[in-house]
Amino acid sequence: MTNELVVDVKPKEVSIALLEDNQLVELQKEGNNTAFNVGNIYLGRVKKLMPGLNACFVDVGYEKEAFLHYLDLGPKFSSIDKYVKQTLNDKKRLPQLSKVLNLPDLPKEGSIAEHLTVGQEVVVQIVKEPISTKGPRLTSELSFAGRYLVLMPFDDKVSVSQKIKSSEERARLKQLLMSIKPKNFGVIVRTVAEGKRVAELDGELKVLIKRWEDAMTKVQKATKYPTLIYEETSRAVGMIRDLFNPDFEHIYVNDEAEFNEIKDYVTLIAPEKAGIVKLYQGELPIFDNFGVTKQIKSSFGRTISYKNGAYMIIEHTEALHVVDVNSGNRTKTDNQETTALEVNLGAADELARQLRLRDMGGIIVVDFIDMSLAEDRQKLYERMCQNMQKDRARHKILPLSKFGLMQITRQRVRPVLDIDTSETCPTCFGKGKIRPSILFTDQLESKIDYLVNKLKITKFSLHVHPYVSAFVNKGLLSLKRQWQMKYGFGIRIVPNQSFAFLQYKFYDRSGEEIDMKEKNDV
Repeated sequence: MTNELVVDVKPKEVSIALLEDNQLVELQKEGNNTAFNVGNIYLGRVKKLMPGLNACFVDVGYEKEAFLHYLDLGPKFSSIDKYVKQTLNDKKRLPQLSKVLNLPDLPKEGSIAEHLTVGQEVVVQIVKEPISTKGPRLTSELSFAGRYLVLMPFDDKVSVSQKIKSSEERARLKQLLMSIKPKNFGVIVRTVAEGKRVAELDGELKVLIKRWEDAMTKVQKATKYPTLIYEETSRAVGMIRDLFNPDFEHIYVNDEAEFNEIKDYVTLIAPEKAGIVKLYQGELPIFDNFGVTKQIKSSFGRTISYKNGAYMIIEHTEALHVVDVNSGNRTKTDNQETTALEVNLGAADELARQLRLRDMGGIIVVDFIDMSLAEDRQKLYERMCQNMQKDRARHKILPLSKFGLMQITRQRVRPVLDIDTSETCPTCFGKGKIRPSILFTDQLESKIDYLVNKLKITKFSLHVHPYVSAFVNKGLLSLKRQWQMKYGFGIRIVPNQSFAFLQYKFYDRSGEEIDMKEKNDV
């Protein structure tokens, strides 16, 4: 299996697509203006104590104060608080954590008013992003995640991922980390560390400790509150950190800054693979070039078609997700049992992909086509279990019930990704009446004329639907050639698969959109 990562950086949004054998299996979207990402660490200030909730609100720069519960202070809060106060008081020398004497752990049954006061400075980490009118959720148990290890200051334990089954390997990793980690630092060993050499683990441990020291240096130099003292890596780098393996063949990025950040990270964790990170500079939008846009439009929505005319219907309710499998136009075959098995196995393959792609969490109930043979039902159950092995989210699958229903529970890794694949008509905006479509190219030419002769913009690109692009480029003396001869050769026509049929946009040389809409367009 080959893995490819395609990163599309736009002015307002970054989209990341993971392809396995050219098939889209994960898609993440993040706004460029998104702040307060999970993992960011702030030096904040307590704004209000809520004894009834045994919690407080902390100012970390968001419009709504962030929420910090007593249980999220963590058992080592007294030690962290003491260290932060020492750091703030001594602006010249940073206290060494390995030489700090830890204070007793916080009791589980305690009051937040005993440990925090209004106006007090605290170091906190975001564990849940702001949702709707609620502010971020915080913790004082700090952690710095790497590819192989997670560093936890003020904790002295070494824990090994439960997914590493070999008792010998677990013992080796635990003994190894105990021997190389400094005092007062705890470590969680991640699954991908299995079989790794001491040099690789020691190298990452030093990098994570340096991140901790840099964060505390920012605390020491802080002149205002709140202050961001540690920023989690970008979503693309975070995805590579969690997914990267030797099967990765290409990572394509269309933005130079993001390209440099990703390449630096890959060089750090796998120097021999640094060459797989490539800067995409093609004319077509990056998702169109790698076939991602088409897969997005075909993979989201209520009805999902898969091989040989079969399809499934996915419904989302408040309590659960419901999936209905249908054979489509295959109902007239002779052997009904064989057809049912084939359609169901195909549905199991597609459903496993859909669960990852949409991140459908909670309870999923699947109504497969009825099968009379017990061995066929067992084949379907085993196929579903096998397909779900690639899923990073925790899940549980039950065999088919007497009614032919399969029940699946799945952990939600991030909010459900819901993409509307329907297109708003760009020429009538829902009114139901449009200009004559035969005049569309005349309308485009008039706008090109205005750009060149009035605004004096001679180099630009016109993005249109692929069908319109094909029409404009048709023939030896195509419309495009006529426009170039009339208005100059700085005109580029770019087909864009994400556009509706009569939608268009003009972009200047730097990629900024030129607004050419008229009042009667709206």
